Amino acid sequence: MYAAIIILLPILGGLLCLLWGSNATIRNSLSFGVTIVLALLALGLYPLIQRVNILVFEYPLLIPPFGLSFRLDWLSLALVIITTVVWLLVTYYSIDYMKHYENQARYFGFSLITLGATLGTLVAGDLLTLFLFFELMSLTSYVLVIHDGTKDAMKAGYQYLIMTLGGGLALLFGIMGIYHLAGTVSFMETGFINQSSPIALGSFLAFLAGFGMKAGMFPLHVWLPKAHPVAPSPASAILSGIMLKVGAYGLLRVLYNIYDVEFLVSVGWNNILMVIAGITLIVGSVFAIMQSDLKRRLAYSSVGQMGYILMGMSFVSEQALIGDVFHIFAHATMKACLFLAAGAIIMQTGKRDIRELSGIGRRMPITMICFTMAALAVIGIPPFSGFLSKWYLGLGALETGHPWYASLLLVSSLLNAIYYLPIVISAFFGTVSLEFVNIREVSHRM
Repeated sequence: MYAAIIILLPILGGLLCLLWGSNATIRNSLSFGVTIVLALLALGLYPLIQRVNILVFEYPLLIPPFGLSFRLDWLSLALVIITTVVWLLVTYYSIDYMKHYENQARYFGFSLITLGATLGTLVAGDLLTLFLFFELMSLTSYVLVIHDGTKDAMKAGYQYLIMTLGGGLALLFGIMGIYHLAGTVSFMETGFINQSSPIALGSFLAFLAGFGMKAGMFPLHVWLPKAHPVAPSPASAILSGIMLKVGAYGLLRVLYNIYDVEFLVSVGWNNILMVIAGITLIVGSVFAIMQSDLKRRLAYSSVGQMGYILMGMSFVSEQALIGDVFHIFAHATMKACLFLAAGAIIMQTGKRDIRELSGIGRRMPITMICFTMAALAVIGIPPFSGFLSKWYLGLGALETGHPWYASLLLVSSLLNAIYYLPIVISAFFGTVSLEFVNIREVSHRM
């Protein structure tokens, strides 16, 4: 019942926005009201999961012979709370930000439908249910990416759509392989694939490709730095803050609820993810330094940050898993904050080039203070959230005998400082451009 409510409520709200969204009052009230209700429902699930640990809902007759099943446990609850709270804040921000755009009903409508699909993915109880909602989330978010309708937006959206379809086919192959091997695709308390075979390995690689594409994993990250600059900033906040984590969530389910963890370590398949994660971490950070467009720099930063999350799950360690899940929370909040701040700056100044933002911190101090705090969190400066997650990830690397990867975390933090601190220093201590004389802070909502 809980699963049905948190999935259907935003989808229904989104459809109503599409029908009656021409009335701004109805559209804004409906969008904001639905996200408030969902956030409260998600928070209200905490005491329930605290009592029972796991809730399972099954609807066997919906898609014979599998049906649909939903599962609420600590991992899914954590992601549901993060998703609903961040989406609530982004929706509140969007009310004023989207006034400058056309097709607002379409934006708010598809934002809510995407939220419903995202929550459906997070509470899925088996691979097939997860796949269905994962694909719905990918298709509806495509509309958010191309919202501007410009040539660049359509080109970036086309690439995103093609890669989404390719990732979906990879997931479908993996699901078929698991069903062939085990006769089930349901999530278990402990993984049940514990014997090496070509199909087991092929399915594992297919899951890496399918979920890794959505998570921005190298080399499947190419859609991300193209989609973010063309999407509205609130949509970028959702894409980077939430939807990248859904790909990571899918991989967590595969590693811990489909495959036996000890088996993965014994055959070394987790090392495949570990190496790719390390490359993703460094590539994202290095390419971020090379960008002068503010949103492209943030996009490549997201690639690097997802490297932390992918690396944490590959260590298969309790300490690393704590840091992994906490970094999902930390990155969702700090990167959503960065994209919303970037959107505010671009809206007020019309400028995206980092080299042209000197002194903006003195004209928009609240926005840049928020940007600075989020940037320090990404770098890992204590006591901000990014430091805590990196601390546990480093402990996990040492616990599993991978000191080189702990060093990689430190190198990446240095790279993060290289591409974030110049923005902050220039904004507060640089010469204020004459073009910024009349620039003011954005509205209280934003």
